[in-house]
Amino acid sequence: MDEGINMILPKHHIKNRNLIDEIIGEEQHQQAGTDVTLQKIFKFNTPGKVDYNNKERVLSECEELEFSEDGFVFLPKGFYKVRYNEIMRIPSDLAAYIMPRSTMLRCGATLHSALWDPGYEGRGEGLLEVGNHNGLHLKKNARIGQIVFMSLNEETKELYQGQYKGENI
Repeated sequence: MDEGINMILPKHHIKNRNLIDEIIGEEQHQQAGTDVTLQKIFKFNTPGKVDYNNKERVLSECEELEFSEDGFVFLPKGFYKVRYNEIMRIPSDLAAYIMPRSTMLRCGATLHSALWDPGYEGRGEGLLEVGNHNGLHLKKNARIGQIVFMSLNEETKELYQGQYKGENI
């Protein structure tokens, strides 16, 4: 790789480096990323608290929503926390982020994601925003986003060691 050039990893690099575990099916691997699927969905029940150094941080309490017998959950307009089925392992020379699949956008919904730092390992979570005033039906294991891996200009010496390392596994 050329110095100073960031690259998005194509499908064969993602598969060869075993960056993702617990993939449901090979069709999840796309040309420039891998689809992430819906394991669980939660509604927010309490406010959170965010400060500078996390000494006063309080995460919002959430309640898991149940899928109906046909495997769907109906979500009125609003914000929800989602958990993905896949387990990610981000090595020291990569970072990643998740974008919504275009089908989600066409249904009036989107995903919000923070940067996934080198060293992160876990079954991550994201923020689902349903903007459609008619709501959204989502099925368990639906492909809702796509994780994209970016190579760093150089390998980092400091890996992520925060409280979310190893989450949900």
